[in-house]
Amino acid sequence: MAMWLWVVIVVIAAAVVLGVLATALRARRTRQLKGRFGPEYDRVAADAPTRREAESELREREQRREQFQLRPLDQRKADQYRSRWQNLQASFVDDPAGSVVEADALIRSVMKDRGYPVEDFDTRAADLSVDHPVVVENYRIAHGIALQHERGDADTESLRTALRHYRALFEELVESKQKEPVR
Repeated sequence: MAMWLWVVIVVIAAAVVLGVLATALRARRTRQLKGRFGPEYDRVAADAPTRREAESELREREQRREQFQLRPLDQRKADQYRSRWQNLQASFVDDPAGSVVEADALIRSVMKDRGYPVEDFDTRAADLSVDHPVVVENYRIAHGIALQHERGDADTESLRTALRHYRALFEELVESKQKEPVR
């Protein structure tokens, strides 16, 4: 066989091997992102034009998150927050809307004390999704109901639902001392 034919065969074989390796690496990266982000992966993938863009966004979130100096709450601060939560929950009967507004403010305060930036809502939710991918959807739902209330479109039962969703995130943020990921 001619030498040029061997060269062509080797080049084609190398291209196939590289293609298989690239596909395997992409599949591995996708599995890792799905494992890390859980339901958040599916939400971002559904909103993005392509899977590649969705995964790029999730990797950017991870990189942004790595810049934060997150810390667990000390016991005294966690107890203060729990007490504030109990008070706002008790005030729901007399002031459902005020309780939801206070719950949102309390979440931002806990996030700030934990070391999260507390910019706009979408940024807060994206930042939370890296370490709390399951409960971040609770935050989105609660925030959506709070916005409905601002427009006059939320009844008391909706506000109760919002408070339950805020509580799920609140508990995760306050109790995550032992859950902090090792970096």
